[in-house]
Amino acid sequence: MRRFLELIFLFVSFVSNAATPAAHAAAPATAPAATVAAEPASATAATGSVLVLGDSLSAAHGIARDAGWVNLLQQRLAAAAPARSVVNASISGETTAGGLARLPALLTQNKPAIVLIELGANDGLRGLPLSEISANLKQMLELVRKSGAKAVLAGIELPVNYGPQYRDGLRAIYRDLAGEFNVPLVPFLLEGVALQPELIQDDGLHPTAQAQGRILENVWSVVGPVLK
Repeated sequence: MRRFLELIFLFVSFVSNAATPAAHAAAPATAPAATVAAEPASATAATGSVLVLGDSLSAAHGIARDAGWVNLLQQRLAAAAPARSVVNASISGETTAGGLARLPALLTQNKPAIVLIELGANDGLRGLPLSEISANLKQMLELVRKSGAKAVLAGIELPVNYGPQYRDGLRAIYRDLAGEFNVPLVPFLLEGVALQPELIQDDGLHPTAQAQGRILENVWSVVGPVLK
């Protein structure tokens, strides 16, 4: 049980790259102005691209960018018919507030068909009010809906030392918003990865390149049907 809790803690620490008492230090957050770092969409962006707005879980932290699950998704969609492009606007250390600030420009620039929002872990590790996290995610979902795109949410978990009330409350945010907006939910992005030491990098925090395929399948099980 102790090992289980330690691995859960490592997973959540991985997604946070902000310096907090409960998290290990990692790469600093990139400034919000770095929206230009998003990978350019192809000519199909206006009708069929997928925008991924996340933190280090989706930014291929510590591994080659080409090995990350988002790039693996791009490869799968590029080989599909019709082909779709993927715009990876993920930033290590990103928060829901940062994502909300960047989203309008990303929607205007890329005109995605699907927006996958993978944010909230860094907010949780900082102990931000649940109402604030929920409000930010809700505004993002509203923006996506107004743009005409389809949204997908990806949930996260927090370590047990945050207490059951806060942890359960954060988990409920994703579930409740997914229900309110009728959008698909990936309950736990690192399902099948977080508790497997061999799939964690030597720093004890980040999933290895070998883990990215499993992460992709976790996402694909939810995103795949949306594409049909």
